Formats: sequence, C-alpha cells, structure tokens
Amino acid sequence: MESRVSRIISYRTLWEGRFLRTVEITFKNGKGNLIPWESVQRVGTKGIVAVVPFTVHSEVLLIRQFRPPVDRYVIEFPAGLNDKDEPLEEVAKRELLEETGFVAEEVIKIAEGPLSPGSSTEILTVYLARDVRDTGRQRLDDVEEIEVIKIPEEEFYERLFDLEDEETYIDLKIPGLFEIARRFEFEHKKEI
Repeated sequence: MESRVSRIISYRTLWEGRFLRTVEITFKNGKGNLIPWESVQRVGTKGIVAVVPFTVHSEVLLIRQFRPPVDRYVIEFPAGLNDKDEPLEEVAKRELLEETGFVAEEVIKIAEGPLSPGSSTEILTVYLARDVRDTGRQRLDDVEEIEVIKIPEEEFYERLFDLEDEETYIDLKIPGLFEIARRFEFEHKKEI
C-alpha cells in the first residue's frame, strides 16, 4: 500500500463553544494544492465510545433519546464521551450503566473509526458487552431522558425498523455495529 501524499499543513480555530469548536484545516493534496477545510471538534473529550450490549437473556439493548440537532428522537446503542480522562473501556462500562441501568463485567473492543470524516474529527471506539445484567436503575445526567429498548437477538432486524416513525430516526450505525458484534462472537466461539 502506498503512503498517503496529502498532509495537514495547519489548524486554525474559527469558533469555540462549551462543547464544540469549528476548525479550519489547511492541507496539501497530492497535486500540491493547498486546500482549506472546515471541521468540527469536541472540546474537553478524549474519545467517544459506543457499546453493543447483549443481555443474559439474548436480548440486544438500544436506547431512545431526543437529539436536538436533528429535532427527533433517535434509536441508538448506548454511547458517551470520555470527558473524565478515563480508559475507554471504563467509559464504555460507565455509559452503559448510566444510560441503561445494565452492568457489564467486561467489555471488548471490536471496532474503531471516524463517524463523519467529511465534517468531524470524531473517532468512535465500539465495545461489545456480553451477558449484561439489569441493576434496575439508570443513572442519567440532568439533561438526559433515555428510554431503554430490549430486542430479542433472533428478531433484531424485524423489530429494529418497526421503531422508526415520523418522530424517531434509527441511527444508521446500528446494523453495521450489530453485525460486527455478531461476527466477533462467531469468530470467538470458533476459537474455543
């Protein structure tokens, strides 16, 4: 594989708020042209995680919460920011417990990559959580209102898209992350 020929020349902050900043990135492309590019960055975070949780009863956990940028509710996997400078595995466990009330003894990294590489610097790290157990108590932040949704694993696709309506989007990452988690489980069981 050839090494990339494009490279970043400079970064310049255009605006910064409490949680986000916009940055102009100047890069030189393979033709030698200098290109300005606008991007969004998170402020005060060191990573973003998502968790694909499977319960002890072979259910997949999802959450439904209102997302102001899209003015709708969104069905998602539990997720959150590393805003406390913790190891990402601990962030995944914490966010799972806070958002769903379910606890995972162990989480396993299964994927990492950009969320919206044309506009954001965010890199998502995804964890599989097996055999999660209900503690009976969500630990939501003051601004969060999260509904926990359980779908039997064998009915996942049939039931997932039934959750979408004029008030609710389905996060398009869900099917791909679900498949990555299932493939990881399949490969892991073959090794045992």
